[in-house]
Formats: sequence, C-alpha cells, structure tokens
Amino acid sequence: MAYIQAKKHPTGARSAIASALLLALPAVALADNNTAQASAQQSGKLQQVTVTADAIEAEFIAEKASSPKQTQKLVDTPQTIVVVKKELFKQQAATTLSDTLRNTPGITMLMGENGNTATGDSIFMRGFDTQGNIYVDGIRDLGTISRDVFNTDQVEIAKGPAGVDNGRSTSSGYVNMGSKVAGLEDFISASAVVGSGSHKRVTADINQSLNIENAAIRVNLLRQDSGVPNRDLVENNSTGIATSLAFGLNTATRTTLNLLHMQQDNIQDGGLPTAGLAGYYSSSYVAAFPQNNGPVIVPVDRSNFYGSKSDFDHVLANMLTLRVEHDFADNVTLTNTSRYGVSTQDYELTGVNVLAFPAATKNDPSTWTVSRSRQGKDQKNQILINQSNLTAKFVVAGLQHTLASGVEFSYESQLNYSKAMPTGTTQVPANLYHPSTADVFAPLVFTGAKAEGSSDTAAIYALDTIDLAPEWQLSAGVRAEHYNTTTDNISIQGTATPQTIPVGTKVGSHERASDNLLSYKLGVNYKPTADGSVYLSYATSQLPPGGTSFQLSSSATNQNNPALQPQKGTNLELGTKWNLLNQKLFATAAVFESVNKNELVRDDVNTYVPVGEKTVKGAEFGLVGMPLDNLELSAGLALLDPKITRGSLYGTSPTQGATIQWTPKTTFTLWANYKLEKLSLGGGARYMDSVARSNNAAINPATASVVTVPDYWVMDAMASYEVNPTVTVQLNLYNLLDEEYIGSLNNGGSRYHQGTPRSAKLGVNVAF
Repeated sequence: MAYIQAKKHPTGARSAIASALLLALPAVALADNNTAQASAQQSGKLQQVTVTADAIEAEFIAEKASSPKQTQKLVDTPQTIVVVKKELFKQQAATTLSDTLRNTPGITMLMGENGNTATGDSIFMRGFDTQGNIYVDGIRDLGTISRDVFNTDQVEIAKGPAGVDNGRSTSSGYVNMGSKVAGLEDFISASAVVGSGSHKRVTADINQSLNIENAAIRVNLLRQDSGVPNRDLVENNSTGIATSLAFGLNTATRTTLNLLHMQQDNIQDGGLPTAGLAGYYSSSYVAAFPQNNGPVIVPVDRSNFYGSKSDFDHVLANMLTLRVEHDFADNVTLTNTSRYGVSTQDYELTGVNVLAFPAATKNDPSTWTVSRSRQGKDQKNQILINQSNLTAKFVVAGLQHTLASGVEFSYESQLNYSKAMPTGTTQVPANLYHPSTADVFAPLVFTGAKAEGSSDTAAIYALDTIDLAPEWQLSAGVRAEHYNTTTDNISIQGTATPQTIPVGTKVGSHERASDNLLSYKLGVNYKPTADGSVYLSYATSQLPPGGTSFQLSSSATNQNNPALQPQKGTNLELGTKWNLLNQKLFATAAVFESVNKNELVRDDVNTYVPVGEKTVKGAEFGLVGMPLDNLELSAGLALLDPKITRGSLYGTSPTQGATIQWTPKTTFTLWANYKLEKLSLGGGARYMDSVARSNNAAINPATASVVTVPDYWVMDAMASYEVNPTVTVQLNLYNLLDEEYIGSLNNGGSRYHQGTPRSAKLGVNVAF
C-alpha cells in the first residue's frame, strides 16, 4: 500500500479559498440586510411574522458562550470563538473531547516527549501547548486524562491569549466543555453503538421534573467497552455517571448541584515504530550498512502491539459543583460557583524507540529488533475553587454598560510518585515485525521519589461592554491575580549495583514562586447592521513558572525556574462576524498576530536568558448553520505562519527563524448533513498540512528521523434513518479512502500513533 508523502500546496490555492470566503461574506450580508429592510417597510404586517412548530432550526449554531463572563452574543464578541454543539458531534458519533476538536481548524494532537508517551487530551493550538488550558464550565480541569463528552452540551474553543477570562494560561487560548444541566422539560434519550475494533458503547440521558415546584433532576450514564480499530490489545473502557439536581428554575434564585464520576480502565497504546515511513532515518542502520546496501526497511504492520498484556491505565475522577444564581433585578445577577474535584491516574505502558540490527543476521529483517522503554505514572490532581460573578446592565452618562465582574479563589495541586524499572535492569527489545506479548517485561516499582506541587490563587476581574452608539461598542477587561506556587520534591541518588528495588539516598528540594499578574483586553466593535460586526481587539495572557505543572525548578536551563519572569502572550486581531439568512447561517473571518515572549534561549556564552519570542500570524474563517433548507454544515479554514522570531543562534540546536513545531500552516475541516423526510445523509473532510516535529532550525532531514509529519486528507460519512418518532438508526463510516497517516508523533521521531483507519459504527438512538 502506498504511504503518504509530503506534498507542497501552492499558496495561490490557499489564497483563493480565503478570498472566496471573504468575498462571499459581504454579498450574503447585503442580501440578508436588504431582506431585513424590506420587512421593516411592511411594519403594518408584523403580526404575520410568527414562529411555528415546523420551523427548521439551525442546530449547529450557538448564540453565545456558556460563561457568565461572556455577556455578549458571539456575533458581538470581538474574539475568535468556535462553539461545537452536541448536535454536531452526535452526528459524528464522537465520544471524546479530542474527537470534537476536529471540528475546528488549527489544532494538532501530541504524543509526548522522547521518554514518555502522552495520555489524554494532549492538544497543540495556534503554536502552543494547550493541555493545561482545558476547562469544564469555566473552571480549570486538571490531569492528563481523556475526557468523554457523554455529559457535554457544547465545546467552546476560544483562540488567542485569554488571561482576563481565566487567569494564568498559554498564548493559544482555551477549550471549555459546557456540561448538561437539569431543566423542567421531561425527556429520555439513549443510544447503543457497536463498531470496528470491538467497540461497544451505551449512553442514557434522563431529565425529570420533581414534585417540588421548579425543581428537576438530570442523570447521564455511560458504559463503554471498546478496543481500537486495527490495534491489537489496546482498550478504551469507561464508566460514567453525571447527575444534575436543580431547584428554583425559572425563579429569581436558582441552585444547581452537579456530580460527575468517571472511571477508565484502559490498555494504553505505546505507539508504533516509525521505521520505514516517509522521512525515516536510523543511525544504527547506517552503522550496520555503511554503504546503504542493506535490506529495505519496510513499515511495520499497523496492528502490531509492542507492550505487555499487563500494561494498564486506571483513571478515577470525581467532581462536585454547586452553583447558585440570584437575580437582584432584571439586569443584575450574582452567580457563585464552588467546586471540588479530584482525579487520579495510575498507568504502566511500553514505548518503542530505536532499531537494532544483530551483526550475525543483519541481512535478515525478521531478526531486527526495536528497543522498548517501560513507562509509569501515579498522579493525583486536586482543585478547590470558588468563583463569584456579578453581571449587571446599567446606564451611566447616557451610555449602556454591560458589566461582568467578580472574584476567584482557588487551590490546585498535583502529586506524582515516581515509577521505574528496578535499578540495573533493562527491558528486552521486541522483534520489529513480530512483537510478542510473551516476552519478559521488566516490572515497574515505586522508586521512593515524588514530586508535589500546588498553587494558590486569588483574583479579581471586570469586563465591561459599552454601547457608545447604535453602531459602536467598546469592550474592556482587566484581571489582577496573586499566585503562590510551591514545589516539594524528593529525588533518589541511585546506585550502580543492581537492586530488586531502586535504592539510594533521598534528596529533598523546595522551590517557591509568588507574584502578581495583570492581564487585560480591549475591543472595538462596529455594527453596520444588528446581525453583523467588524471588530479590532487586543488581548494578553501570562504564564508564570510552574503555571501548568506546579513544578518549579532550580535549573538555569528550565523555563520553570522561579527566578524567571512569566511568559507573556499578546494577540492583535481584526475580524468580522455575520448572522445571515435570518439567523440560519453564522460566518466569521479574522486575521491575527499572536506573540509569546520571555521564553528561554541560549546565548553566545552558553547561558540561558528569557528573551525568546514566538510569533504566529494567520487568518481563520468559519461558516456554520443552514445555507439551504435541510442542509446543515460546519466549516473552518486556518492559515498560519508560525515562526520563532527570536531564538537561539548558538549550540547544536539553534532555533532562530525556525518554524514552530506541531503547527500546520493550513488546516481545513468540513461537515455537512442533508435531511430528507426520514433519511439524513452526512459527510465531512479534514485536511492537515505537514507539521515540523522540532524547533531546531539546523535539523538535517538526511540524518534525523521523520523531521516533518506528512500532510493528509481524511473523509468520513454518516447516514441515519428515522424508523419512527422514537427510534433512529445511525451508521458512521470513518476514513473512507483508508488514508494511512500519522495521528501523532513523539518529539524524537521514533514512534507514532496511527490515524483512525477505515472503520465503522452502527448505533440505535431512542428519544421520548
């Protein structure tokens, strides 16, 4: 089978797509505005404008974000925010947060460092690691776990620095999962799905009003027992329950208590060797065959599993949230949210690394081997937080203000116990083409080392939107916060003598960082019509040392050294948003420049100084809704120019002028669904441009492995049929062309996770 080769796509093609979208917006907006003006001239017939039960709704469109801090509709919010609603990811039979994020361009999935394999939602967005910027209902969600969407109403992706919204964070933006909550409407829905890779999944969503007036309860259930298509032994098994109990609905005081319990029992995928893929390089092969006259390295079978049957990944997460809202007046609402959450992850997996060619049999590929590493983690994350937000509308000096202000107090912690192979032991390699789970696998034991870190934060913020005139809005926000991060680590000074368990001298360390952070954002909105806006905005963010991992370091070469200044991100954005076709179509376009400063770089005397700078310039376009009756679509295009504008010029790995790793220049995503009377036909396409795996400007493709991940197209399809008003059958087909591509790659280029192969899911959905 042919393997993917890197392709060059002319910039003219990208420009043509972008230009077409830009040119289309004013034309459609003008037509929509003319329709609105014609309707206004018939004001005497307003009684004829009605909403009927048979009206077709644009299910993919969200009016606004779920956070009370976002007081304006999306069309009036001067920032790129993509909202993926449950109606969209249900059509795709998506089950994880990572699945839903494929509906927005500019996001890449990571595999991890050379010595570790990433688990969970490891995402890269607009040039920066975003794994620490994932939120649930506006509150940071900790841990390196894979998040299920069985209890999610919509996923919101805010792009660009957002320090005012959430405090310390990277320059990429953030992802927020809006949870399902109880309401007064009674309903029951459920689904049962089977699919490729022994996939079996059952979910239920039950909402019931209570005998108590204005009270309701909602319960969401999940059970999944699943393998992974074309992956031997890998498993993703989940059990979840989420309850929402609400009182005082439709009254001035509303109280909601939410509980989430999630358990995962998986066998993690340690990856496949990149041997034989496009761009693969092996120094050991060159040493074994100096004249490059050895057998050709062919790719391994993508179903191969290089780990042990005893590999595991146990995740347990519990989250309790209490939200109380009170309306003091029609335009004044106080919201107080408290949450305690704890998640634990205990895993052992086997990763693959470099090839070896036995001297006596090097010409026989069946004897080639690949080294393996045994990796483990025992991690616990906790969060205790209280947020108070006051939203108010008022008039001052004849100007309308919409203010969201509040205070926030939080405690976040992370505890890691080190697991490793016993001192002096090694893991036997695997046969490259025929790995066996019958091999002897080195056990993992606790070393006695641990890493414990925590952050206390107190913050105050205010965001105000001022209506300067019917056509003009000014928005401004500021957040001031004080943080205190501490790290207490115990390391082990090892011994060269082989031991049953690791031994050595325990060495303790303590680091502390405390400072004040100030973030702000400004935006100007011009509204030529009520359904359109053109905006210019500027926003900042700060990420102090230890801001995501709570791990401070005394090393002068570590970005988490407490003596360093926070990394500072800025974003300048010019954009336009339009509600078109009587609110049935939402179109967006934006150009932006994001800059991240204060990164460590090496100078000419081999010391590290915080003067590094990364810049991502780009444009992003979005179209979601119903351009035609019965046709729904969601489309996005991102064009990025990611560069290290100030990096190191010295050492073996200079970075000055290099492209930013894991950041594709072009990404495109499309999903469309056409509804007939009882039959719905849907399909989608995704394009991911090639991405660099390293920031090294001097990396040599001739002597480094898989320097870039090749680009790829993936196409999916869906068909559903309404058997009766209660029962619907749905079939999803993935990767119709069976494109073989790299879904994620490790930093060293030695192993990868395959992209989803051609596969299918068949489900039955019931609702009544």
